[in-house]
Amino acid sequence: MSEPVSIPALQTMKRARRKIVGVVAWDYQMARIVDRAGVDLISVGDTVGMNLWGQPNPLEITLDQLLVVCQAVRRGTRRALVSCDFPFGPLQEGPAEAVRAAIRLVKEGGVDLVKLDGAADHLDAVTAVHRAGIPVFAQFGITPQTALRHGVVYDATPGAESEVPPSMLEDMVAEARALEAAGASLLNFTNSGPVVGPAVVDAVSVPVLGGHGGGPWLDGRVRMAHAAIGYAETQLDAPRDTYADVARITLDAITAYAGDVRAGRHIRGGR
Repeated sequence: MSEPVSIPALQTMKRARRKIVGVVAWDYQMARIVDRAGVDLISVGDTVGMNLWGQPNPLEITLDQLLVVCQAVRRGTRRALVSCDFPFGPLQEGPAEAVRAAIRLVKEGGVDLVKLDGAADHLDAVTAVHRAGIPVFAQFGITPQTALRHGVVYDATPGAESEVPPSMLEDMVAEARALEAAGASLLNFTNSGPVVGPAVVDAVSVPVLGGHGGGPWLDGRVRMAHAAIGYAETQLDAPRDTYADVARITLDAITAYAGDVRAGRHIRGGR
C-alpha cells in the first residue's frame, strides 16, 4: 500500500499539475473500495441524508448523524484523506460553534479536514478552525446558499447556464484569495466555469477542486461515488453518464433473486 495522502502532498500535486481525485462516500464498504482504487480524498457529504435516507434537502442532516457516517468511512479508509461537510448550523452560529463542531468531527468522527459551504461569508470561522489546528476545505462559488446573493439562478443540473459568469471573475478571485489568507488548505469552487475557474486556480497556491459543475480547468474533481457507478434509482431512466450501471445491475439481480424465491428455487450461499 502506498503512503497515506497528506495536505502537503496535495499542494505538491497542484504545483506539479497532477490532478487530485476526490469522491463522496458514506459507508464503510464504499470507503474501502474507493480507497483501494487510489483516490486522494474521500468527502463525507451532507447530502447523505438525501441520497441514503430520503431526506428532502441537505439542511436536515445533523452533526450527530454525520459523525456516525464519518466513523464508518474512517474505518474503511487507510490511504486517502477524509473530509466531512459541516451540517447547516455551526458555521452560521459563529466561530466558537464552528470550532466546537470541527473538533467533534476530528475527535469523534476521525476526519482529517472539515468542509465549510459558503465559507467566504464566514472568514472569521475559517480562521478560528484553522487556528485550532484543523485543516479547512472551503467551498465557494455558485451554491444553493449563495446563488441569490450573487443574482444567479442555481441549477441542480450542472450546465453552461449555471456556471459562474465571466463578469464575476474579480469577485471569485478575491473570495479565493481571502479564503487562502484566512487559512483554508483546500478550496472547492462550485460551478466554476472555464473562464473564471482557471483564473482562480492561478490566483492561489492551495489546490482548487470542483464538485458540482467542476471541470478539467481545476486542480481536481470530487464526485459522488454512487453517481460515478450509476447507483441511483433515478439513473435507471436517465442517459448514461457513469462509469458503470450498478442501478440496472442491482435491479436485474434482485428481480432474478425474487423470481427464484417465488418459484421455490433454492440458491445456496449468501446471507
